[in-house]
Amino acid sequence: MNGRRREETFVEPDTPATEPTDVVEPTGGVTEAIEATEATGAARTADDASAAEDVAADTEAAAEQAGDEAPAVVAAGPADLESPDDIALADKLKAGREQILSELHKKIIGQDEIIEQVLLTLFVGGNSLIVGVPGLAKTLLIQTMAQVLDLKFARIQFTPDLMPSDITGTDIIQDDPETGGRKMVFAPGPVFTNILLADEINRTPPKTQSALLEAMQEHRVTVQGRTYELAEPFFVFATQNPIELEGTYPLPEAQLDRFMFHIVIEHPPEHEELEVVRTTTITNNPDYRHAVTGDDLVAFQELVRKVPVSEAVMRYTLELVRTSRRNEKDGDGPDFVKKWVQYGASVRAAQYLILGSKARALTQGRYHVNFDDIHALSRPVLRHRVLLNFHAESEGITSDQIVDQLVEAVPVPASQM
Repeated sequence: MNGRRREETFVEPDTPATEPTDVVEPTGGVTEAIEATEATGAARTADDASAAEDVAADTEAAAEQAGDEAPAVVAAGPADLESPDDIALADKLKAGREQILSELHKKIIGQDEIIEQVLLTLFVGGNSLIVGVPGLAKTLLIQTMAQVLDLKFARIQFTPDLMPSDITGTDIIQDDPETGGRKMVFAPGPVFTNILLADEINRTPPKTQSALLEAMQEHRVTVQGRTYELAEPFFVFATQNPIELEGTYPLPEAQLDRFMFHIVIEHPPEHEELEVVRTTTITNNPDYRHAVTGDDLVAFQELVRKVPVSEAVMRYTLELVRTSRRNEKDGDGPDFVKKWVQYGASVRAAQYLILGSKARALTQGRYHVNFDDIHALSRPVLRHRVLLNFHAESEGITSDQIVDQLVEAVPVPASQM
């Protein structure tokens, strides 16, 4: 397959051939991944369930006092960053961010806002779609990030003939030297990594694109009715070229919604572009210091969910998202929503606004979320979730313009201004 690179070998070919059997076993690489994630996944599931119950109770109580129905969408972690361990971990996250930036800039010139959004994706445990014309270091950024973090990296060049099994893996017949027979063995695909780069994801049909859905949301893949857990941490970064549309397949809304951020990369200013030309036309093979490990990222992701969010910020975020859905059918939405928005943002938009804002607060040394955090992340979180109608497209209206108008239309609570 074009563009796919694998460093590890999962299947040993040198065994004698005999009759096949129905025994199906994962290879060592998958087994280690499963063992490494089962305990973590079970603990995280229990913690998340407990946290969701606590927040639901708090939100319902607050709504009853206000005489309103409790919103049942955004679940945040418990407001607890008081333990010395959590404070120390928060300090480590902030310091780790600075060290990662320092290492990245040995190779990447500028693109500070883009790098910040990629880092927030890592600290939350999400996935991001990166859109930009060719030559803006989309692939280089993610590859360098994997090197700085010392994480396993795999790249898939999406093409029209790519098959789902080229991503997830497939069963193969392998000789069993112990029994002298044959058995079916799962040969993992490139999705079994830490950072997966789906390059030009819109160049493959939706059937193949959908092979990533379960991996992105559940951090596991299902092949032939059997489920295999992915090693943590796991992230998907996909790239798109916004110019070339011939021979491409638009991403389904279900897959777009699974991307935490829609990151737009534009051409750098002149002084940065000059520095890019200067540094890339000489030998530049820097050595990176691994200041943050994969285990650190998993710990950061758990810490982010503990950052407290006030009821006012929570309700404001929810109102921002719900306003994007108040189209002509509802009758109570802003005029620009009725005129230009076909479909508004989903529940995931509110969830990722809160989670991203929690991570942003920690990177800035704060232990609480404010309205500026929500505003700063409104574009990357909402731009791919607010779908415009034909009238908007014909008038040249962009999703970023709609998001900006949403922020203006939904007032910040007066007591918080």
